[in-house]
Order: sequence, then C-alpha cells, then structure tokens
Amino acid sequence: MKYDVTVIGSGPGGYVAAIRAAQLGFKTAIIEKYDVLGGTCLNVGCIPSKALLDSSEHYHNAAHKFKEHGIDVTGLKVNLKQMIQRKRDVVSQTNGGITFLMKKNKIDVYHGLGSFVTKNKIKITKLDGSHEEIETDKTIIATGSKPITPASFNYDKKRVITSTEALEIEKLPKKMVIIGAGVIGLELGSVFARLGTEVEVIEYADRIIGGMDKDCSKELQRSLKKLGIKFHLKHMVTEVKGTSRSATVKFKKRDTENELEIKADYCLVAIGRYAYTEGLGLENVGIEKDDRGRVKVDGHLQTNVEGIFAIGDVIQGPMLAHKAEEEGVLVAEYMAGQKPHINYNLIPGVVYTWPEVAAVGQTEQQLKDAGIPYKVGKFPFKALGRARASMDTEGMVKVLAHKETDEVLGVHMVGPRTADMIAEAVAIMEFRGSAEDIARMSHAHPTFTEATKEAALAATGDRALHM
Repeated sequence: MKYDVTVIGSGPGGYVAAIRAAQLGFKTAIIEKYDVLGGTCLNVGCIPSKALLDSSEHYHNAAHKFKEHGIDVTGLKVNLKQMIQRKRDVVSQTNGGITFLMKKNKIDVYHGLGSFVTKNKIKITKLDGSHEEIETDKTIIATGSKPITPASFNYDKKRVITSTEALEIEKLPKKMVIIGAGVIGLELGSVFARLGTEVEVIEYADRIIGGMDKDCSKELQRSLKKLGIKFHLKHMVTEVKGTSRSATVKFKKRDTENELEIKADYCLVAIGRYAYTEGLGLENVGIEKDDRGRVKVDGHLQTNVEGIFAIGDVIQGPMLAHKAEEEGVLVAEYMAGQKPHINYNLIPGVVYTWPEVAAVGQTEQQLKDAGIPYKVGKFPFKALGRARASMDTEGMVKVLAHKETDEVLGVHMVGPRTADMIAEAVAIMEFRGSAEDIARMSHAHPTFTEATKEAALAATGDRALHM
C-alpha cells in the first residue's frame, strides 16, 4: 500500500495528526504497536488515572464531607476492585471512540511495530512475528514516552512499580512510598491516600511540582498534608528492593550520610519519563537525536530527514497530551501548505489532584530571573461564595501582569475545577490581554471563575472586591 502520510503511534498526538491529515485530503495510515489505540494517555495515563482520581474523591467526600452536608452514610467501604473495573470500562469506551474516528475518517490502521526501512518504506512487525511493508510519502513519529526506571531501583512490576502497574492494584495497600513529587506521583499518591493508604513521598528537590509557581507548590503541599501524605523533601534515594510482599526504600538527606529506610507494600517510581524510540529504526534513515534521546526537529517539527516529522513526548518540550495534539495538527497543516503556529508559552499545565493545580505562562521566579517588571494579584478560594457553598475553600488564583503595560504574563491556580478555569487565562493571553481586561469581564455569580476576576482586580491595583 502507498500512503501520503503515515503516523507511527496512536496516542493523542498520533491519532489527532492522522485525523487532521485525513481531513486535509491525505491518504493516511496509522501504526500502533499494541492491540488497542490511544497510546499511554488513553490506556495507562491521563484517562485511567482521572477515572481513579474521581472515584477516590467521591469516597473521600462521602467519608469526610457528606455528614456536614446533611447526608448520613453507614457501612461505607472501599471496593477497589470495582473502582479498577470502572476505570477499565472508561478506557475501553475511549478506545472504541478512537477506533470509530479512524473508520469515520477512512484512516487505515495497522497493529505492530513500525520501523523505517528507508525514508519512504516502513516495515510493520506483528506480535506473531510476521511482517508487511508499506510505502509513504511523509511520516509522523508519535511514539511517546516510557517511565524512567533506573537499574538501581530494581523495577520488578510487582512491588517496585510505575504508574502503569499502580493503575491495576486491586487490593488496597496499607502503605505506599512514592519516589518523585511530580505530577504523576502526586496524582496517584492522592488516589491511595484518599482511600486510606499511608503514603510517603521522597523528593530530591526542595519542593513538590518543581516546574510550577512556588505558591502553587506551597498550596498543594499544604492540602496533601491534610490528606495524610508525608513528604521527605531534599532527600535522595540510595537503594530500592522488592520482595514478594513488600518494597524497601533506603534514602538520605542530600547533605548528610545518615541513611533512612521505609518499608511499604509498594514503591511507586515516578521520577519522570523518557522519549521512546526503541525499534523505530531511526539509524536506518539517519534521524538525529539529542543528548536526552529525543528526536531533533526544526521549527516545523521536521527531523533532519526531509518528509519525516516528530511530535509529542518523543521530542523536546512538556510531556502533555494536549501539547502533542497541537503539534499533530500543526504538522498536518504544514504538510498541506498552511502556516500553523504554536505558542509553547501558552500551553497550560495541570495537576489533577484535589484541589487541582493549573497554570499557564511564566512563573514569578521566571519573571524575576528575566528582569521583567511585574505585579501580582492573588485571591483565595476561601473568600469565594461558590467555594464555601461546595466546601472547596482550599487554594487561590494568582495573576501576574506586566508592571507597565498590564499584559497578563502568567496565571497560576490551585483550587476546585482549575483545570477547566485555566482556559480563560489561555484565551486572554493568546490575544495579549491585560489584567484589566479580565477584571472588566462579567463573570457569572456564584462561580469558581470569579476568583480569576478578583485576582485580576488585585493585580490592577489592590481592587479586589471581596477580600
């Protein structure tokens, strides 16, 4: 078979790229290594983790908030096996949706490992060892990433696990130790902490979610401590060992030799992810990678080999599903002769704990480091009527605006539904709006988004109305 465009990898970046390419009139194929479409995000990442986050939050509310709402519950208990089954059902439904979209857009789907034979010939090796070859004019590499598991951590997929295995635990652990206080570790840590697991987090840096604004780190850590999560910041792991029933982690403070030890049912390794290019045959066509193993691309996301592009986790930038989607659309439209553009500064980041954390633009520290004059406006959710009504009073909204022009440079949120609220900030910043613009917009009352307006009012000159 001969195609105009072939996409290797069917995660959010890959399948969206394939759809957009098909919409633009390209004869399109997509190659997926596994039996189901959707990649990490849909199968062992974004979607299943959010399903468990929601289930655990329902249980936590029933245990800790329902009584105050006037709802008495007796015999409350966790059925983790059912939670996992519901998660699987959500994943299955989403997989089915992607399969439908491929058929709808007349995209040919191949299952197997795709690898370059030549620039225009791709070999597809199936699970049974058989293979076939297809020809393609252009190719998009969208093979995503895998969890980083250092050899010294003795990752065994049984007691020393990654997020992939954590999403399949059917018996509630009494204790879990998590290495890494980034997004994945904290989201999954909060799932188990809500359900009653004793959770301890070991982090090498001096704060959690280190890439986000410091105020967000402080607010989230305060909230997670209330859940019972214990943090060991500025600590380094020296050894991890698993047995048939437990895992033991040895660690020490960065500036001491005094070794500590934690024994738990599971050790979850969540120290980041690496670009996955294994088996692609990049060497067969001379595609270059950087010192971190990521595929090198130019401003149009084209590799050093003309006609071969790469998107998503396999290239530089934040490992976010929506970043990959935007890149998939950009590449397809560039192939069609259009002039698409992505402003990477305006791709929002979200942590789906509760309260949620969401941010876009620059942090306060980044503005300081760059010498950009700025002003700050903050507003706490505890001062918001809607938040008090729903008992979601933790967190705040922080607006950073240019001191002279009032242009919004960054918005950082910790609170209820901030993952949805951040879209307003992205829209304002996309059109280079000001804090005054947000402050002048009418926000429905009572809503959580009023906190954004109040923070913008504070940024324009201490004009917050409800604080």
